[in-house]
Amino acid sequence: MTDHAIIELYWRRDEAAILASDAKYGRYCFTVAGNILPQREDAEECVNDTWLRAWQAMPPERPRILQMFFARITRNLAISRWRAQHAERRGGGEIALVLDELRECLPAADEVEAAVAARETLRAVNQLIAGLPARDRDIFLRRYFFAESTAQIAARYHVQPQTVLVVLSRTRQKLKQALEKEGYTP
Repeated sequence: MTDHAIIELYWRRDEAAILASDAKYGRYCFTVAGNILPQREDAEECVNDTWLRAWQAMPPERPRILQMFFARITRNLAISRWRAQHAERRGGGEIALVLDELRECLPAADEVEAAVAARETLRAVNQLIAGLPARDRDIFLRRYFFAESTAQIAARYHVQPQTVLVVLSRTRQKLKQALEKEGYTP
């Protein structure tokens, strides 16, 4: 089934959209979640939650690239689950949940400035990534968006893990220089 047809199913509120999404992108989303979460069950839950979030988002959202839309949702869910698990281990599980709940209704005083700064930083990062050679861009995204290990990336490109580490280091340095040029400091 084409991505356009799947999106149309969501827009018509047809539950077949979830089955089609899982059939086409379930394994892909599981890999995205599995790169972040060590427990198979946690990754499976994130994938199932992805379909719910997609159902809630469409309409009104109409994704341009359905695979990346699902990847972003899955990644965000997996990161949230990972943070919650690690907060609980430190003994801060409940307080972290309480603060997250409050964050939804109590905006930070500098929320507008932070949003503007984040948008500008994202623009600068996207500009740098777009200017990278295709392989370097893919390596950067696989590591920092999909959280793939350097060994997985190295295997994909048939290079040594050290080569991947060098590419990532150089790309981070370029990013740091570009952000400093824009006036951002770490």
